[in-house]
Amino acid sequence: MISLTSEFTDTKSRHARGWLFFDADCAFCVKIVRAIAPTLQKRNFALAPLQDPRVGVLLGLSQRELLQEMRLLLSDGQQTGGPDAAVALAHEIWWARPLVWLSKLPGMMQLLRHAYRWTAAHRKCSAAISCGITQTAHTTKH
Repeated sequence: MISLTSEFTDTKSRHARGWLFFDADCAFCVKIVRAIAPTLQKRNFALAPLQDPRVGVLLGLSQRELLQEMRLLLSDGQQTGGPDAAVALAHEIWWARPLVWLSKLPGMMQLLRHAYRWTAAHRKCSAAISCGITQTAHTTKH
């Protein structure tokens, strides 16, 4: 189990199977997290904002890197982000398993990663400006 996680929340999450870190400054992100929070909490996953200064230290990432995508940290130390994190969580939720099956099709993870980056670059939140996502997305040549 993750021992450092007890610093983020109350005693109910001290022995979480994993942590989903999300952008608390992004209304779109918060809306999704609120919708799935009960499902994740039933499966002993805890939630915390990426903006907490301890998260960057825990994950070994700069503030800019943190705000580029959601992050999932499992109790065994495995870390994923973005659509890879979504697929990892989908393994745990019966109604989300079609995402797992879809991700196994040839080229699908590449497409999911592209779609996630596009969505992240076009979300309307202060983090997109402060972490440079919008600037990166507009300067990338296709």
